[in-house]
Formats: sequence, C-alpha cells, structure tokens
Amino acid sequence: MKIVIFGPGPKFKGGIANYTLSLAKEFAKRDDVETHIVSWTYQYPSIIPRDFINRSGSANPLEGTNVKVTYATNYNNPLSWYQTADIINNIKPDILIVQWALAIQGLPINTILKKVKAKTDCEIIFILHVVKQKEESIIDSFLLKRALGNADSYIVHAHKYYEELKQVFPEQKFFLDATGKRASQPNEKTVIKLYHPVYDMFAPDPNFDKERTKKELGLRKNVFIFFGFIRRYKGLHNVIRAFAKLADERDDVSLLIVGESFWNTLDTNKFSTKIKKSLFGAVKKILLKKKEDESDYRPLELINKMNLDDKVVAVNRYVPNEEVHKYFQVSDCNVLFYLVATPSGVESTAYNFSVPSVATRIGHFSESISDGYNGYLAEPNDIDSMYLAMKKFIEHPIPKENITAAAKNLSWNNYVKVILNR
Repeated sequence: MKIVIFGPGPKFKGGIANYTLSLAKEFAKRDDVETHIVSWTYQYPSIIPRDFINRSGSANPLEGTNVKVTYATNYNNPLSWYQTADIINNIKPDILIVQWALAIQGLPINTILKKVKAKTDCEIIFILHVVKQKEESIIDSFLLKRALGNADSYIVHAHKYYEELKQVFPEQKFFLDATGKRASQPNEKTVIKLYHPVYDMFAPDPNFDKERTKKELGLRKNVFIFFGFIRRYKGLHNVIRAFAKLADERDDVSLLIVGESFWNTLDTNKFSTKIKKSLFGAVKKILLKKKEDESDYRPLELINKMNLDDKVVAVNRYVPNEEVHKYFQVSDCNVLFYLVATPSGVESTAYNFSVPSVATRIGHFSESISDGYNGYLAEPNDIDSMYLAMKKFIEHPIPKENITAAAKNLSWNNYVKVILNR
C-alpha cells in the first residue's frame, strides 16, 4: 500500500510539521506500506511577515526510515500546484492524507486535489486539526467548502469539530466511527473520531539533573510551564494574570514561558519586512471579521507590569526538538488556558514527560482531560477559575502514573491501524 501525506515537511516549524513527521514515521514501521511526504516549499502568501522554517534543528528526524520527502508546493506559484498533483499522481497512492489547519490554504489544496481525483481513485482523507478558524475571515466558508469537499473521509480529534464539519456541509450525510470502518451508504462520507497521538520524538533524558537546571534557570519549587508559539488564542495573557494571583499568596511557584513570539521572527529593520507588515495588515483589515492586529500582541510585557520578574522565566525563542525535554523535565504542570478550542500538540508533548495539564474547559480539552485525574479544568476567560485550577494542582497534585495510563491509549500505532482499517 502506498501512502502520501500532504503537509509541511520536517524543515518547517510547528505542531503540524511534527504531526506529519510522526505519522509518516509510524506508517514507515510497517512492511506493507510505502510512505511519502509531499510538502510545501512555502505554505502561505509571501506577504505574511514570518519565518516558518526551522533553522535551529540539526538532526535529521527521518534518518533510519524509508520515508521519501518531496518539497514541491509553493503557495505563491500556481504552476507548482499542478506540479504537486503530478508528483502525487505518479506515486499512485492508495491513500492521500491531507493535513488541514488553515482555510487560507484552501485554494492550492483544492486545485491539487481536483487534478488528483481526475487521475487516481485513491481515498482522500483530511485530518482536521481545526474546522472553524481561530481568526475568521469573510472568505473562510468559500475556501473550506472548496477544499474539504474533495475528501472521501475526515479525521477529527474532538466531537466539536465533527459538529463544525456538519455546519460547513449541512446537506452532506456523514458516517461517524472510531474504528476505521468506512461509510457504506451512497453519498455518505466517513468521519473517523480519533485523538491527538502522543508525539514519539520527545523523551525524558534519564541523566537529566532537574535540580541543577532549575537553579540555573532561577525556578522555584512548583513550576508551571507555558510552551509553544506565543499567539493570542493560546491565552498567555490570561495565564500570566492567573499566575499572578497565585504568586501573590505563595513564594514557592514559578511560571516558565518557553516559545517564540509568532509575529516577531523577521528583522523589523529590513525594508522587505516593513513592506510585508504593511501589506499583510491591510489585507487582514479587509478580510478578518475581528479587526484586532495580533502583531501587536505582547503578553510578555505583563511580567514587568505585574512585578513578576522574580517568579516568571521567559525563554522567548524557537526551541528545537532536541531541547524540549529540558523544559518539561523541570516542570510540574503544563498550562493550556486557550481562548479557542483546538487540539494541542503541547498537551501531547507533556504526556511524554508525565506532566499533567491545567486547561480551559473548551473543545478538545473537555474530552482529553478528566478533571482531577490527569489534570484540572478551568472556565474560559475566567481568571479566578484559572487561578483556582493552578492552586488546586499544588494542593492536590496529579499522580504521574495517571498521566502514563492516559497516554497508553494515544499511540501512533493504534492511530495508523484505524486509518488503514487493518
């Protein structure tokens, strides 16, 4: 069987690239599967003022596998869209898996899939990391329908996304299943309800000196971690405010913030960056339903404003996979006070280190976190509730064995078995 995964390849930053990598490596473990990644070269319009390439990692994450990677699709070059379809058609896959997270990619993906469907009879499966966009625009509905309409099957990680999919296609009949069984009725499409697997690229270092590293970083006894790209929808501003309430009454707590400011990766003094920021800002004002400019989102400024400099440690840069273990191994609790429901690769990463999470009671987290068992839940946009969840974690710690037990059901092996239905 031949599998093609279309999504960002290993040279890109971020959770979707890690997801593509882990999924491909799991398929490659099987003797009966030939695995390909067909990747973007440029994922977004060139006016977006951000560097998406991982320039800090050194290891080859696919070393020792037979996964074949082809970088082909440039968002800004429509000719490459047709070339991508030709590459996929020449492979003649049995299953084409499309990583879906942003409606803006709907135009090239629709073009690619139309040509693939015309030449092959492969099953097209969309992994829906989101359906409703974090930042909604006036063209989302059009792009969603155009691209997602090409699918034979969908994978969702929370029931919420199944409901959103039904809103996109109100006339479509769906068959919802968690085992890999496909729809059997005419005009019915399959929706496979799965989970966000635990990343296999991260592992604790058995020789890691936790106490020495805590001392080097200036961390106190109880460490809460916020990890990943700093974006408004992840609610870091709420994390800091909730932590401030906790820090007012305790001297044994620290907040460790590790991540790159999403819109601050290019040299702002360069003329090209200034042009990109200007053009991108103008387009966003036209298209976005909400007019706030996320490039002005600077939650780290709250640290000083709230006099938290001695209790908050910020590592404000992109951390390559080789360094991730260091920050989770010094941490006691992972904080996910998101504003918008979305499956979190950070939650998955925390499982590798048996670190429990406190999260807002929205979307995926309501299903993946059992309050009091493998974490605690707080009400969204409620600072007091978030503070109480963090306080509860300290007063009633979550046993690490609970995290280990929860992670056992989230393997890539089972995930791949369901996709292959065998």
